Amino acid sequence: MSDSTTLLGHFDQRLIDSLYVEAMVLADEARSFFDGQGEVQRRALGEMDRVTFACESLKVTTRLMHVIAWLLAQRAIFNGELAESVRNEERFQLGEAARTVISVAQRFSPDMAALILSSEDLYQRVARLEGQLIKRMRSRSPMPPSPARALLDRLERAF
Repeated sequence: MSDSTTLLGHFDQRLIDSLYVEAMVLADEARSFFDGQGEVQRRALGEMDRVTFACESLKVTTRLMHVIAWLLAQRAIFNGELAESVRNEERFQLGEAARTVISVAQRFSPDMAALILSSEDLYQRVARLEGQLIKRMRSRSPMPPSPARALLDRLERAF
């Protein structure tokens, strides 16, 4: 493995660790909001807005859970617990998450709107990173055989 590949892998791992911390903090903020102030705000809404609020809270939670699951899989890859090739498998890829219409987010409190926008921003950044990692993995050509290995193979066949 070349020095640039090792450095890039180290950078990827640090980025994934950083995103994981960010996702966990945001998930904790969302849980705290939905258990406290969000519940109070939801009760003050009209019937249809309460349903919309519930839907948007599920979207936030879904985005965060998809991100966290994907980041955990990437950490497992970097720790050697999973092969890098699993990035091609659908079950290890970032799950689909519904977007929120900006006008819907603006109907809620600034705290709720901030959670919605933060979860979408994090999801989009992780989706771009996933695309880059998969593209890089697929574009990597297999390592050419070592001349020393070829010589050893010829010697083994000769004797």
